[in-house]
Amino acid sequence: MIQGLGITTVWTFDQQRTKAFFTEKLDFEVRDDISMGDMKWVTVGAKDQPGVELALMSLDGPGLDPESAEALKKLVSKGVLGAGAFRTDDCRGDYATFKARGVEFIQDPQERPYGVEAIFRDDSGNWYSLTERSEELDFSKDFG
Repeated sequence: MIQGLGITTVWTFDQQRTKAFFTEKLDFEVRDDISMGDMKWVTVGAKDQPGVELALMSLDGPGLDPESAEALKKLVSKGVLGAGAFRTDDCRGDYATFKARGVEFIQDPQERPYGVEAIFRDDSGNWYSLTERSEELDFSKDFG
C-alpha cells in the first residue's frame, strides 16, 4: 500500500546551481549528491521533512530522448511548469526572508480561501506556491 510521496522530480538546467538555490536561499538540506556514470543523482529536502525529497534532474541527462528533452527545456525556460506547493507557518515572514536572499516572486503574499499564498520561481524557472494554510480550514469538510 502506498504510504506517501518520497521523491518528486524538479527539472533543472544546472543541478549544482539549483542545489545552491534550494540550500542557500530556502534553507533546504542536501540528501544525495552522487555521481552515477554519466549522470548525477542530486536530491534536496526541507530539514523538518526527512521523508520527502526533490530530485534535481538535468534536462540533458539520460532517460530523455532528444525531442522530449528539447520540449522540456522550452517549457521550463518559459516558466510554465509548477513544481509544487511548500507549506509554511509564516508566509509573509518567509517571503521577506527569501526575497532578501534574491528569490524571484511572481506573486506577493495574498489572502486566499485556504490561507496566505505567495508564488516564486527557482533558478531554472519552475514555480512554487508558498502557502500558510488557514487554521480553520478543514479540507475534508470544505472541499470533500
